[in-house]
Amino acid sequence: MAEDEGTRAATIFDVARLAGVSHQTVSRVLNGLPNVRPATEQRVREAIAQLHYSPSPAARALVTRRTRTIGLITPNNVDHGPASIAMHVNIAAREARYSVDAVSTAGADASAVRASIEALLRQRVDAVVVVVADVPALEVVSAIDVSVPVVASASVPRPGPRIVSIDQYRGARAAVAHLAEQGHTRILHVAGPAGAPDANERVRGWRDELAARRLEIIEPEHGDWTAASGFGIGGTLDLPHGSAVFVSNDQMAIGLMSALRQRGLHVPEDVSIVGFDDIPEAGYLFPPLTTVRQDFAALGRAIVQKVLVALDADGEETIDTPLPAQLVVRESTRPVGPADDAATPTSDASTGAPRA
Repeated sequence: MAEDEGTRAATIFDVARLAGVSHQTVSRVLNGLPNVRPATEQRVREAIAQLHYSPSPAARALVTRRTRTIGLITPNNVDHGPASIAMHVNIAAREARYSVDAVSTAGADASAVRASIEALLRQRVDAVVVVVADVPALEVVSAIDVSVPVVASASVPRPGPRIVSIDQYRGARAAVAHLAEQGHTRILHVAGPAGAPDANERVRGWRDELAARRLEIIEPEHGDWTAASGFGIGGTLDLPHGSAVFVSNDQMAIGLMSALRQRGLHVPEDVSIVGFDDIPEAGYLFPPLTTVRQDFAALGRAIVQKVLVALDADGEETIDTPLPAQLVVRESTRPVGPADDAATPTSDASTGAPRA
């Protein structure tokens, strides 16, 4: 028996006829794409409500030739920054009614990143987002030519139209400026891996702020983002009274502070410390850590918005200003004061031996 016309489920074409628009316009409204007049969108939504239209993912894919799926490539690690970006891309994608297929790269080399992109393309994703943690991945993203938009979360001196970032450079300069304004003239840097774009931008900001203030630049020590590497570096740093250290992430700062305690040094009485990221634990350390906060929720929303614009045939792609980072001042920094010789004996910073 033929299906009764009155009980047949409405289609996107029924909505288009009732609203007096094309089915492509209905699709744009359903997908939350820009460049639809408010009055037109209102007519479409009224038609959707009147017909009780509820598109299935399969129907949407047939009409739009899209799967409403974003491919997400993350580094093969559990560092706070990339993990937070991935989480907030998922949240923003869900709010835009997209699903996310996530993969981790098998290595840091260019071929591993390219293989991950190709694997996602076989899943018919509409776009690919790459959370860039090293220079080879950035080079692949910059050079690859595929059939879908590729958007990168990457820290670079000159962003491109499909690159979204938080301003690591100005965040680093704010951290160093804070220490300099407290009277510190010896401001060391514990950097991240030399091949990491985030670490490179933080080094660049640290150098430029010191140079602008005519302060001595001592070559940074490089860790691997882990607390263990910060602890190892903290055991050997030359830290006379009044020194300060800008650390490229909070985990390494935690390890550094632990090493200083073992050496008998006090934070911030002997050494002021600034981290980067503002991990959830930063405010609960002893002392609470001064750090640079990254708004990963805003970054996730900006990445997904960049994807939506890239998917919109009429969308205008622009080069956006990096999102700001915010200095959060807590108790691990303080103005330089005279050494407290009456305090509990501390160690000589360069040797670890007790002071006389």
